[in-house]
Amino acid sequence: MSTTTPTVDPRWRRILGGGSSAIWYATILLFVVSPFIAGGSLSYSAIVGMLPFAAVLAIAAVGQTLVVQQRGLDLSVPAMMAFGAALASGLPQWFGWAPGLAIAAAIVLPGVAGLVNGIVVTRFGVMPLVATLGMNAILLGTVFAISNGTPAGSPQGLADFAKGKIGIVPTAFVVAVVVIVILGFLAQRSIVGRRLTAVGVSEPAAAAIGVRVTLYQTMAYAAAGATYGIASVLYTGYVTTPPLFFGDSYLLPTVAAVVLGGTALTGGRSALISTGIAALFLTQLGQLFRSVGWPEPLQLIAQAAVLLLVILLRAIVPGIVARRRRSAAVANVTA
Repeated sequence: MSTTTPTVDPRWRRILGGGSSAIWYATILLFVVSPFIAGGSLSYSAIVGMLPFAAVLAIAAVGQTLVVQQRGLDLSVPAMMAFGAALASGLPQWFGWAPGLAIAAAIVLPGVAGLVNGIVVTRFGVMPLVATLGMNAILLGTVFAISNGTPAGSPQGLADFAKGKIGIVPTAFVVAVVVIVILGFLAQRSIVGRRLTAVGVSEPAAAAIGVRVTLYQTMAYAAAGATYGIASVLYTGYVTTPPLFFGDSYLLPTVAAVVLGGTALTGGRSALISTGIAALFLTQLGQLFRSVGWPEPLQLIAQAAVLLLVILLRAIVPGIVARRRRSAAVANVTA
């Protein structure tokens, strides 16, 4: 009788089980096949034009990841980003604020709105979907009050920064890398990150070991709001005059990036860096669709289809792998 237990390469286990490694391979494959689908899609100008938008999505998706880690879903992303953009562009143009103060407000005030989301969810027991949807409506009204329905232009200094380059790399992309790496390190290596994970896995268990569950959940929502603010500031500088409703196009992609990056929708485990890679994947995929003439509605349908496929695979594949392992174990016992 054989006593050897079959093993599976951990890398392949993560891929087949819906882990975060898959998006790295998928992104590499996408960039490899892109020139064969649309010539010039990997030219320097195409890459430089794509990376700032990938940076904006990546930073916003990291914020969504923090909320999903706590078993929530943030539907206030569109208004949070519109709010940040209105503050960064409108406060200097219409109210005479110094650009630096306006940019700080565009990051801090969405963070405060996220803090309110967290308090409403944790202290008053409101479902995250309801709380964040209500905040979305409040902030959209605030945006109209600030802008009077007219978009404002970015301060020149912010535009120069967002459109600039460090060497040959767009500054916005460098900012995204710095933000994601710092948050990823904190999530994986710091006490705060470990406690956030513990709370996301099980609130009763986290409370039993002395973790202040309400505090950490509220912190997650506040940090998410701040990341939306950072993303909106970069977007404002890069496009110069952001449309009032530009945030609507970021809600589904942020959720898709979270799922593709490997963060568990049931809470607990997060994959912030892989979420950033997923944002790069989605942005390049969108650029590829545009290169072959797909209209935006079809692009959204394709993103939704990819999201649904990943969710289904996560539900089905682990069961198939578990059955195969049981069958192999039974075969070894009876051999």
